[in-house]
Amino acid sequence: MDLGKHSQLSNHAWAVADLLRGDFKRHEYGEVILPFTVLRRLECVLEPTRDQVADLFESGDDRDFFLRRVAGHRFYNTSRYTLKKIAADPKHTAANLLKYVAAFSENARQVLEKYDFAQQVRRLAEADLVYQVTSKFADLDLRPEVVPNQAMGYVFEDLIRRFAEASNETAGEHFTPREVIELMVNLLIAPDEDLLRDSGVGRSVYDPACGTGGMLSAAAEHILSFNPGATVGLYGQELNPESWAICRSDLMIKDQTPDNIAFGNSFTDDGHPREKFNYMLANPPFGVEWKKIKDKIEREYKSDPGGKFQAGLPRINDGSFLFLQHMISKMKPVALGGSRIAIVFNGSPLFTGGAGSGESEIRRWILENDWLEAIVALPDQLFYNTGISTYFWILTNRKSPDHRGKVILLDARDYWEKMRKSLGDKRKKIGEKHIKEITSLYGEALDVAANPDHPLHSKVKVFRNEDFGYRRITVERPLKLRFEITEETLDEIRKSSKIEAHIDASKLADALQPLLGTTWATKREAFDAFHEAVVVAGMLWPSKAPFLATLRDIVGVRDPQGEVQYKKDEVEPDTELRDYENVPLDEDIEGYLKREVLPYVPDAWIDQDKTKIGYEIPVTRHFYIYTPPRSLAEIDAELKDVEDEIRALFSEVTS
Repeated sequence: MDLGKHSQLSNHAWAVADLLRGDFKRHEYGEVILPFTVLRRLECVLEPTRDQVADLFESGDDRDFFLRRVAGHRFYNTSRYTLKKIAADPKHTAANLLKYVAAFSENARQVLEKYDFAQQVRRLAEADLVYQVTSKFADLDLRPEVVPNQAMGYVFEDLIRRFAEASNETAGEHFTPREVIELMVNLLIAPDEDLLRDSGVGRSVYDPACGTGGMLSAAAEHILSFNPGATVGLYGQELNPESWAICRSDLMIKDQTPDNIAFGNSFTDDGHPREKFNYMLANPPFGVEWKKIKDKIEREYKSDPGGKFQAGLPRINDGSFLFLQHMISKMKPVALGGSRIAIVFNGSPLFTGGAGSGESEIRRWILENDWLEAIVALPDQLFYNTGISTYFWILTNRKSPDHRGKVILLDARDYWEKMRKSLGDKRKKIGEKHIKEITSLYGEALDVAANPDHPLHSKVKVFRNEDFGYRRITVERPLKLRFEITEETLDEIRKSSKIEAHIDASKLADALQPLLGTTWATKREAFDAFHEAVVVAGMLWPSKAPFLATLRDIVGVRDPQGEVQYKKDEVEPDTELRDYENVPLDEDIEGYLKREVLPYVPDAWIDQDKTKIGYEIPVTRHFYIYTPPRSLAEIDAELKDVEDEIRALFSEVTS
């Protein structure tokens, strides 16, 4: 089925919006169109066995197992209604429609209930539209032999995209472009192709942000393409009710277990708390804050030091890493076959957060456990809701021996073709030939990286895990001061509450007034003079450390030639001259100091107590190719050509 056909189907369904206009707000159109589309699809799938199921039910046998078996699916409908029959009775359309829905098996009813379908029918009836809408959908041909499951997925996605646009929502939160899913599944499963061909093989696949289920379906299809006899269990969780309902209905139609798709938040209401999975994949929303669940997440983080958030928590405005930590917690032990994970991120998780931050600690945890297999840089403008650059992260706890301790960086940014028509921000797609080329390159990555003569050598780089680590060192320099009394320092003394806590600040300033314009090279000389001036003024000199420190900070002036200051017999660092350096993990810090710092600032030292370990993965930096600027002669020649062209145009106008 071509893309034009699925567009015609979604256009037919969305044309109902013309009927709804006026009685429903624009953002409410999808609340009617999506459940009716699901209902019509379920009806078309059940059409061949509808009468047999009704006969069995009317004979008095209402046992779920036998009704499913006769229906040939995991769901059924015990009535003899169809949308066409219901539409043929305009006076009772609403009542019959509700009876029809009530006759579905419980799992199918749950799907429609997530749309609040009964309420939509009542609203349509009040607007005298229920007959017209039902008639419109009765004419929509969604039989599986006409619209295969994959094509039906395209129809649902197109409708959700339109619904999201009408609602001013983010369409990309609900689904991922099919070619991106195909590539992602290829890279996730490719290393296991030989294992999947074994007889009796069984695999579980999980997506904690499964949307309409596109990734799960693609993974199952990929595994079954190697071994049609394989058993594939699909599991997921989804927060958006419309997407959850579509995913459940899709799995029912494909004879998967719909109960494996949980509804709710994967972090705070895990629908599969004790499950571990062979394969996991996800495209979580980019840069979405997790403030609503902050208390629950932090409570789990603090109460369970060995739990899924043991490495730390990311910043509140981007929950991407929460998804990855959640998935890692569901990896099977290596002794039971281990797991592989693929997840789509934007660039932020690669480098956001300095040493010691939540993000850096999560990267450190992943790399030090040797779970990160590869990062794949994708073309920009691939997704419907954003044109930014995106990346696949591929993780596993069962790396091959030649891959252990290493991470592949693969640059696939040039593997794309322009779309004939843009969809939102999506202007590029990864073509079939590109998917094959990237998949092949991924499988040969270690060999390609090791061969400088390979034509694709520049597209692949291999690093040791520790190459992404660094020590964040704090380089200190001594605080050097001279001391002076000026109008500004006297005014600051008068206003200082810290000075006032020990002595009358105004009287102190008056006592020091005779010293106006005086400069001292050392702290001792300055404070001896201050002490004497205070005594002359008939006041007691405060000797407590907080007073002396405050006064020094007021009258002290930074001076490269000034006196080095000490605190508790140690050189006091100058916070304004403090600097930070990132030193690779495998480099000696003292050697770095001698080579990179001391030749320029000989009095510098490293505060070892402030040293932190950090990790970042600067993918684009490693693939950067320097492009020299154009020569001045070339630019001058171009400017001259433009000037000549302007003169020629001007002469045509004035002649």
